[in-house]
Amino acid sequence: MILEAINYAATYGKTPPEFRPHIRYSVNLWARANRCRKMWAEHEENSRKFILATASRMRQRRTAVVLGSGLVRDVPLGALASAFDTVVLVDLVHLASLRAKLWAKPGNNVVLSSRDLSGYDAVKAGQTPEPLSFLRQVPYLDLVISANLLSQIGTGVQHRLEKEPGNVMPDDTLPRLIRAHVDGLCGLPSKVCLITDTGFEVTGKDGAVQQIHDLTHGVQIPKISRQWTWPVVPFGEESRDYQIIHSVVASELA
Repeated sequence: MILEAINYAATYGKTPPEFRPHIRYSVNLWARANRCRKMWAEHEENSRKFILATASRMRQRRTAVVLGSGLVRDVPLGALASAFDTVVLVDLVHLASLRAKLWAKPGNNVVLSSRDLSGYDAVKAGQTPEPLSFLRQVPYLDLVISANLLSQIGTGVQHRLEKEPGNVMPDDTLPRLIRAHVDGLCGLPSKVCLITDTGFEVTGKDGAVQQIHDLTHGVQIPKISRQWTWPVVPFGEESRDYQIIHSVVASELA
């Protein structure tokens, strides 16, 4: 708990005020990733290999943007920074633990950007959500990576909907925002790599499935080229009696 408290405090001042409520989630995720490092290792390696394979086939490597960079455990940041002139990490929160690693590297060409990628505020204002429109302003953009972000958009939006008074949001808000992200990626002129968990199963020790959940809310992911599973919550993490296994897909959209 001491390390979590230090990470939280050191991150707070570096985070825009509107995104500070999300720091606690990022710190909790960081702590869980450390506890579950062995169980998450295969998923993280699969993600990194898929991104590297995509980048290896590119002739131009000027700017790469990572959407939902998070803990950067599933992104081959060192290899991307060596291959590209600039790497931009985009997320709500960039933990101090990550900033410290970047600061320690001389000649660092990694840029941190804090941004809400959900499109929620546009829908609330009655507008068409275009959460990735800012990418049109990024110069020399050659690669965009959506790194295990899509399902988090849905989860984050669900939490916001639960707090909205008076049912002011459209009934199709969740699938609409997930579709806006996928459509935004498909409309980019650059190479695009999408990795996301699409659903999960809660299973008991006897192997019986206790719960199934669709994390993309019916939105289909195009051009899937790889699939694997990710034990996000292994036995003993939340309970000795169940585990939560996520299904992950990887697509090269352009």
